[in-house]
Amino acid sequence: MASDTKLKKRKAVTRDSPEADEVVVSDGGSEDLFDDSLLDDLDGLYGGEKDEDEEEEEEEEEEEEEGRDGIEEGGGISSDGEGSESGVGEEDEDDTTEDEFGKENPSFPEKANGRATGRLERRPIGGDKDPEEEMAEGGGAPVNFRIAEDANGNPRYIYDEIDPVYASDDSEAPATSNTIGNIPPSFYDSYPHIGYDINGKKISRPAKGEALDALLDSIDVPEGWTGLTDPATGKPLELSREELDVLKRIQRNEVPEEGYDPYPATIEYFSGKTEQMPLSAAPEPKRRFVPSKHEAKRVMKIVRAIREGRILPYRPPPPEQEEDDATVKRYDIWANEAPKPDHPMNIPAPKLPPPGYEESYHPPPEYLPDQNEKKAWEEADEEDREKEYLPMNHDSLRKVPGYDRFVKEKFERCLDLYLAPRVRRSKLNIDPESLLPKLPSPDELRPFPTTCATLFRGHEGRVRSLAVDPAGTMLASGGDDGTVRLWEVTSGRQIWSVKLSKEEAVNVVRWRPGTDSVILSAATGENLYLLVPPIVSPEVEGKSREIIDAGWGYAANGATGKSTKEPAAQWTRPGARLEAAGVAVKVSLRKTVKVISWHRRGEYFATVSPQGQTSAVAIHTLSKHLTQLPFRRLKGLAQSAEFHPLKPIFFVATQRMIRSYDLSKQELLKIIQPGARWISSFDVHPGGDNLIVGSYDKRLLWHDLDLSVRPYKTLRYHQKAIRAVKFHRGGLPLFADASDDGSLQIFHGKVVDDAMENASIVPLKVLKGHQVRSELGVLDLDWHPRQPWCVSAGADGTCRLWM
Repeated sequence: MASDTKLKKRKAVTRDSPEADEVVVSDGGSEDLFDDSLLDDLDGLYGGEKDEDEEEEEEEEEEEEEGRDGIEEGGGISSDGEGSESGVGEEDEDDTTEDEFGKENPSFPEKANGRATGRLERRPIGGDKDPEEEMAEGGGAPVNFRIAEDANGNPRYIYDEIDPVYASDDSEAPATSNTIGNIPPSFYDSYPHIGYDINGKKISRPAKGEALDALLDSIDVPEGWTGLTDPATGKPLELSREELDVLKRIQRNEVPEEGYDPYPATIEYFSGKTEQMPLSAAPEPKRRFVPSKHEAKRVMKIVRAIREGRILPYRPPPPEQEEDDATVKRYDIWANEAPKPDHPMNIPAPKLPPPGYEESYHPPPEYLPDQNEKKAWEEADEEDREKEYLPMNHDSLRKVPGYDRFVKEKFERCLDLYLAPRVRRSKLNIDPESLLPKLPSPDELRPFPTTCATLFRGHEGRVRSLAVDPAGTMLASGGDDGTVRLWEVTSGRQIWSVKLSKEEAVNVVRWRPGTDSVILSAATGENLYLLVPPIVSPEVEGKSREIIDAGWGYAANGATGKSTKEPAAQWTRPGARLEAAGVAVKVSLRKTVKVISWHRRGEYFATVSPQGQTSAVAIHTLSKHLTQLPFRRLKGLAQSAEFHPLKPIFFVATQRMIRSYDLSKQELLKIIQPGARWISSFDVHPGGDNLIVGSYDKRLLWHDLDLSVRPYKTLRYHQKAIRAVKFHRGGLPLFADASDDGSLQIFHGKVVDDAMENASIVPLKVLKGHQVRSELGVLDLDWHPRQPWCVSAGADGTCRLWM
């Protein structure tokens, strides 16, 4: 290669080393070109300190010239070290081209007291010894760069990256950042790198893990993991806890700032604190009472401007006159309106009354309410209050607060003036008392029961039913303890008892009508018993047993054929224990018996079992021991049944209706509609033309059968359900009802034979004495056959006689 004396310099910009930002390459030269300045350059390159930037540039240029001369004289670059990208990227391979340095080579700088000494000798590349071995033999520092060929075929120096250690200053250097600036990352999608770092080195694109790695990463999620990739660095994007909280708030449409309250409490600037005294007690300054000279000057200035015409007063613009349309006709309806005098019956607007002591801000003490009156006034409704305000006491007038009802009172006053009549109208002077029906005084309707005379105790649990015998001397009762007890009516002493069942309660007890015999019927569960108490005289007891035993002979001789149908009831003897106690007959029915009703002759009696369908109502014949089911199918749930006191008519009550049947013709006569939701009981008047109905919806209804099927009177005097109703059978115009509120209501009900006059009903007395247990009060009642006495059975386990 011919060497030229003239230097040809070209610049090769490198990105691998900040110390070699610009290298001056020389195409030729001799050793005479290397002088002492080159030693300074090498000394600065291998660790020597530089004082000025200008010296660094000159030293770099000279060093590049020496390197260029060495390359040309050495015969070029080996085939293994051609300037390919693979050779540049792999720094640790043996086939990379390097300059050889020896110990005897005076051209390699040796440090002495911090300065490089010696000369750099041009030697061929790829010699026998490795540069590092030569450096080891010569005791010099290892080589930290290599020479490669750039794109133009010129050599360039590639320095090794610094491996920072704990003692190095670069140990806390910032992480590698991408320096592509505002260039979109999508421009690098087709390249294996995603940008360059501060040293100009390519930032490789991170490899993507396989499916298994992704699964493992998803299982062990680190804190701050988002699953996103930073487009600037290509690494996973990790967010701090504060940043995650901000994102959560933004997703919930909340303010990102923590602790921000979108609904702060209202600060009452004016009504938050009531000031009793002015803010300052200082006397008013004198300047507030003396006219201001400054204001007088300003006023005079304005006056002079007005006088001189510089300030003109405001004149509103003239209104625009609309052109009248000839096609539009307008009529003035008030054109001929003449004033009319007031109506002769005109009433002037009423005036408000003058205020009294109560409206004073400092009323007398007797007008001020106490704590109880104030509390009662606040708890009452506005419509129920006698006064619209409460008198209040204030020490001075300036302490009186604003009146909160001021606007409302003015509005009501205007409304009264607007709606108030202005003409007098003739008003009928009618006494309200004259519109009410004239009822007799209760004192004129005596006798009726008023007080509790006798208390009957002995039952365990509720007393469900009771009945007074036709003679009026004994009272029979049955309760939840399964026993039937007999009491003396006047003294309240128990005279006999029998236990019919240990599990079932005695639901109903009724006496057979007539005084010639003493037969008591009682129902417990599905069984009905006929009892002859052994406390009566032998003659009456024998007569009673004859009436009952007559049916056994008919049952044995009267039945000529056997029927395949199931009998409606079975008449049997009760057993040795009950027979010894006075029980004569046991009648077994299909369902639980709730009601027993006797015919007036004592030959028949009816039972009601609400749970039965075809066997809900049964009629029994005592002398034949025979039970009949008169209804194949009954519309509704049977509740009670009664015989007509005079005619062969049978009444059956369901939940909402009462049907009357003619037993002789076997046909339906009438359907009575009380209008109640659920009928509990009913009773027929001794005359047979009226009946009363009690319901669970707290109503007592009086029906006139000759008048209508609808109730004649509806009475509501109880707070809870009505359990039983009863007419007096001894000729007195009395009837009563019993309710779950623990009270009995006594009424006067007079029925006359005149068809033009309706029955008169007068409430007489409310009898209270029974206690309410488990929402149950009085369960049954009955009248004395002759006296105006009433007996009642309660859920508290007692019976009471009211006289």
